[in-house]
Amino acid sequence: MIDGGYPTQAWLTFRQALALGGDVRKGERGYSVCYADRFTPKSEIERARIQGDEPNSIPFLKRFTVFNVAQCEGLPDALLTPAAPLPERQIHAEAERLIKATGAEFRVGGDKAFYVPAADYIQVPPQPAFFD
Repeated sequence: MIDGGYPTQAWLTFRQALALGGDVRKGERGYSVCYADRFTPKSEIERARIQGDEPNSIPFLKRFTVFNVAQCEGLPDALLTPAAPLPERQIHAEAERLIKATGAEFRVGGDKAFYVPAADYIQVPPQPAFFD
């Protein structure tokens, strides 16, 4: 989403777009994603039941090409609505206690996190700038 500059995190395959009554715009390029899982064949489940042990599963990877909904047209409006922006600041009691216990001056603003030894303060960007 960030790499492509898209306003939403909603993604779908070409077939999913068609099934929703839309289409991918001509010339748009998709992004590859991989799906990893395990599959247990029915015959293996039956064999394990008869022999009284655990069935063996087969791991697999499947690759899909997906498109952001912003690359499509004719989709239902509900899919195109961007997510609500994050609040400027959420209170996390444990983090607030930690900050208070340090006795440090803690400032919020800018686009970088840093400590200024000469002035003895910590500055961090607003919470929406953090992903984790």
